[in-house]
Amino acid sequence: MLATSRLLPFLVTVYVLILIPGPSVLFVISRGVALGRRAALATVLGNTSGLVLQLALVVVGLGSILASSETAYTVIKLIGAAYLIILGLRSIRDRRQLAAALSLERTAPRPLATIVREGFIVGATNPKGLLIFTAVLPQFVDRSLGHPTLQLATLGLLCAVIAVISDGCWALASGTARAWLGRSPRRLESMSVAGGVTMALLGVGLAISGRRD
Repeated sequence: MLATSRLLPFLVTVYVLILIPGPSVLFVISRGVALGRRAALATVLGNTSGLVLQLALVVVGLGSILASSETAYTVIKLIGAAYLIILGLRSIRDRRQLAAALSLERTAPRPLATIVREGFIVGATNPKGLLIFTAVLPQFVDRSLGHPTLQLATLGLLCAVIAVISDGCWALASGTARAWLGRSPRRLESMSVAGGVTMALLGVGLAISGRRD
């Protein structure tokens, strides 16, 4: 059971975080540019599988903590907020590395199983996923409704659905995006800066927010 009043803010927050170019998005784009849309979609499948693994591990360990310890909740929130700000600043600092995806040449086809496995590794080790699950999701858990573990799992699965849709769009558009972005590499740099600023501001907002329940 979820607090319906928090669902829309949750969806907006998670969508913004997922949309910001990060390891998974860049990997999907690079696969699409180098190997085509089919490989990019296989990468999305692997990424999402890795994300779901992260979710399962976090839900098992975090659900009981949120149900019992206000101090642990606050520590997790502040650590997550700080890390979100750091990731935002890194995104701004490393904006030129985004353009590296444009320098990839098309390569020989690779087995889909290999591509899915590589995507799984990227998804399972993506710090943004852990950040969302450990620092953002708890903000939208209403302990007065009970079952915090179930609430975490439900919110996390919604994250996975949003990630599939968002990354899938990147996968399908990767070939077209290459031509458009290739005319001006600065466009990717601007995306990175805007994403970094947004991420840092979300981190600040997370740090100063109080617990609603």
